[in-house]
Amino acid sequence: MDHAASGQPSPTSSFQWLSFAYQSLTEIPYETILPQTALEVLDLSYNLLNDLYWNPALLGQLEKLSTLILDCNNYTSHIKFPYMPSVTTVWINKNKINNLPVFVEEIRWKFPNIKILSMMNNEAAPSYFNGGSLTQYEDYRQYVISQIPGLEILDDTKVLEKERLQARKTYKQQKISHSSRKRKEESLKKQTHMQKMPTVTIK
Repeated sequence: MDHAASGQPSPTSSFQWLSFAYQSLTEIPYETILPQTALEVLDLSYNLLNDLYWNPALLGQLEKLSTLILDCNNYTSHIKFPYMPSVTTVWINKNKINNLPVFVEEIRWKFPNIKILSMMNNEAAPSYFNGGSLTQYEDYRQYVISQIPGLEILDDTKVLEKERLQARKTYKQQKISHSSRKRKEESLKKQTHMQKMPTVTIK
């Protein structure tokens, strides 16, 4: 078995690692990728792929894929992945992701066993490299870690246990605060409704 390839493998070959990096692709070459049933690592970085026309939906057929590399493309927060429990590593650095909750929710549900997520140089991942403050960077890390508890590495930094505990604490408090605020709003609505009800006088 061949272990690595770049470009166009022959129809009879089977690879564990396949790279289409730096080929200016505007579409995912499914006809070449999908026959590689033993594929574990797929590199589609440094291309022109976007989620408007070329969502990676069919990659779900690669049941052994563990690493997906999508760096330096044009994917946004609304990218739709297939359900892929085999994937443990996703690199999607330097794309056009600007809505963190939407993107993280997609990652969380479609890659339930993810351990490594790297999304540096996206608007949704503020850091020193793209003009983000230290507070923004810490808030970003805490949010992602709280939503994906099994994450071991975020971007280029290992997730520490103290980070995990702080993230859990911070977002648990926010959830409680949100629930409390919602109850108050519902209570006020009921009071307002009661005040608007006509008074019936029984003679």
